[in-house]
Amino acid sequence: MVVLPFTNMTTRLAVIHYSATGNVHRLAQAIAEGATEAGAEVRLRKVAELAPEAAIVANPAWVAHRAATADLPEATLDDLEWADGFAFGSPTRFGLPSAQLKQFLDQTGGLWAKGLLTDKVGTAFTAASTQHGGLEATVLAINTVLYHWGSIVLPLGYTDPAIKETGNPYGASWVSRKGSSPDEAALASARHQGRRLAAVAGALARLRQRT
Repeated sequence: MVVLPFTNMTTRLAVIHYSATGNVHRLAQAIAEGATEAGAEVRLRKVAELAPEAAIVANPAWVAHRAATADLPEATLDDLEWADGFAFGSPTRFGLPSAQLKQFLDQTGGLWAKGLLTDKVGTAFTAASTQHGGLEATVLAINTVLYHWGSIVLPLGYTDPAIKETGNPYGASWVSRKGSSPDEAALASARHQGRRLAAVAGALARLRQRT
């Protein structure tokens, strides 16, 4: 093995999510904020919408969120190849990630076959409308994809007081009772997740650079 000196490289992270009414998007923003504070370069991306127009227009919050994020770029496979680490977010759908996020992940076979996602760091986050509505199951389902990629799965653990308050060591989450938006404890947990992702992904990227 040839050992090269470290260069002053910037950690690159992709925060890729699906959000219908905005709760997962707000968590994604907080993760991006934490990662940026830690010195990472961040691409905040949404995945393509698949829901029928009739379903969207029947929900004013869905319509409003779509309008508010109209200019947010959609994720591409290049974002994954570019990144040293990634955070994936989705609302729970019966304990599983949304079809929208799953469709994006289903397109990664080419990157997987080339080993381009191996040893990168991945983490997940979610929101649900009920306390036991599948928060942990959704995070674990997203992580299953990371296992197949050969990525390093990064949990939150109880590594910050914010996680002890929210009680979810799997990944940042929010229980949206009566349509409520993420509170400061949930956002603090998400920002910590972004900082943690930046630190671990950056460290592994520098190690890969030396080999």
